[in-house]
Amino acid sequence: MHIKNLTLKNFRNYSDESFTFTDGLNVLYGRNAQGKTNCAEAVFYLCTGVSPRARRDRQLIKHGEQRAEISATACGRYGDVNISASIWENGREIRVNGNKISKNADLLGNIFSVFFSPSELRLIQDGPDERRRFLNISISQLSRPYYTALLRYNKILEQRNNLLKDRDTGLIYDTLPVWDEQLSKYAAVVVRHRADFVARLAPLAMQEHFTLTDGAEELSVRPQKKYSGSDEEVRDVIFDELRRNYERDIRLGYTSCGPHRDDLDFVINGQDAKNFASQGQTRTAALSVKLAEMEIFKQLSGEYPVLILDDVMSELDLPRRKKLAERAQGMQTILTCTHAERVLCGRQSNKIRIEGGAVKR
Repeated sequence: MHIKNLTLKNFRNYSDESFTFTDGLNVLYGRNAQGKTNCAEAVFYLCTGVSPRARRDRQLIKHGEQRAEISATACGRYGDVNISASIWENGREIRVNGNKISKNADLLGNIFSVFFSPSELRLIQDGPDERRRFLNISISQLSRPYYTALLRYNKILEQRNNLLKDRDTGLIYDTLPVWDEQLSKYAAVVVRHRADFVARLAPLAMQEHFTLTDGAEELSVRPQKKYSGSDEEVRDVIFDELRRNYERDIRLGYTSCGPHRDDLDFVINGQDAKNFASQGQTRTAALSVKLAEMEIFKQLSGEYPVLILDDVMSELDLPRRKKLAERAQGMQTILTCTHAERVLCGRQSNKIRIEGGAVKR
């Protein structure tokens, strides 16, 4: 799978620009704050419908403009696909092969991508929200049933939390079982997909980390909570868990258990990475997880995703830069950096110089 071309109009600092990519290594280079990361962000947005940086779509529109437009054509095992997005202040419209889609679920799975930047250290250093976001974005690209169940779970969870804030305790006790029956049903689907994904991720991340560190360190990825059994059995367990926490939830005013509280532990050489790992160790661990994610896409879809590496090489020493360059062979890679020659490690590439939101040809 690879992206053949990309067009940006009024996106971030771009007025009107087009890019042509090869199916190997593509290097976007230039001084800082010229628009390299913005280009990489646009690619990921067309793959997933979300930005790896902005929480609101309107942040993607160039200052002073009313509308941003981005589009790309990609080639995969089933042929070409064209995806375009128009973004305005209070909404957006996404089209796949010219057909308007009404749900983000219809976008996911057309172009797979894995995004890594120095900010991905949040995956290990920050709170559980970042790790759940990683799981949600990755699994949603691979599974529409997961994405649909997650949306429904979150909607019901919001309604349950609103109920818990009601002053009528009798109403709460009478109504909670109704919400919990639906909540536990979708929770079981979310739990199963996450468990399957982490079971694949853990050994792959361990191997990637072993390679990057020349065997000096061992990385373990562990879910904090495990459920076992069929969807029906997990549903019953979660339903009972919710019921046992009625008094606590009413006191707190929100739902205190369920997959929206899930978390992962990252352990390096037996120690919790969040509390004990250095910046270098954290960076290598996060990169290992992303490379493992890439392998899962290959296993389940039959082709590698587009690998987006945003300003990663400057954060790695020379041996690890070389290992990463070797690891990225055989797939399309979009890499951003300030100095192309310092990071290529002798590899041939399609070099694109960016200056002031424009390609300098």
